[in-house]
Amino acid sequence: MIQLNTDRLVLRPLTFSDAEPLFDIFSDPEVMQYWDGSPWHTLSQAYEDIQSSKASLDEPEKLVLGICDRESQTFIGKCMLFNIHPTSRRAEIGFGIAKAYWGKGVVFEAASALIRFAFEEMNLNRLEAEIDPMNRGSAKVLQKLGFVEEGYLPERWIVDGYLSDSALYGLLAKQWQKHQQSSSIVLALSER
Repeated sequence: MIQLNTDRLVLRPLTFSDAEPLFDIFSDPEVMQYWDGSPWHTLSQAYEDIQSSKASLDEPEKLVLGICDRESQTFIGKCMLFNIHPTSRRAEIGFGIAKAYWGKGVVFEAASALIRFAFEEMNLNRLEAEIDPMNRGSAKVLQKLGFVEEGYLPERWIVDGYLSDSALYGLLAKQWQKHQQSSSIVLALSER
């Protein structure tokens, strides 16, 4: 079983006991504003998502992990690697968290652990992220993680009848390693 621990978080496979908090998160129109789908309408959608993520643990194409507060064990969201392509050693990364945890560094902390796992344990060479360009919060987090904006696709999605553009971000393993080294130097200097 995969479990990643950070200072404040535990990333672990989803369980059926996560269904209600998962539904609460992904039925929220504000959380889903920049996703490629509509807010969930029934609890069964959460159960289906969990079942799909359980199956993904045995498939090489997808890895979905729940994000929990390490101290309280409160379920606060999920992060994922998907469209994993073993031959090309690349995957896409995504995340969604409860609105109450926005702006608290949770996505950065969870994504940092998942990225480390992707590059060090899965031996991936490239990670990609696709976001709505209006989603400035995700853009800031991706840039802080070392991702670089690589492209723009106008009107890529139609969600609930609305056209949505996509901004594409990429991060290579060698860029991540360099970013990690420069972050460590800055941290060491700030601690003096």
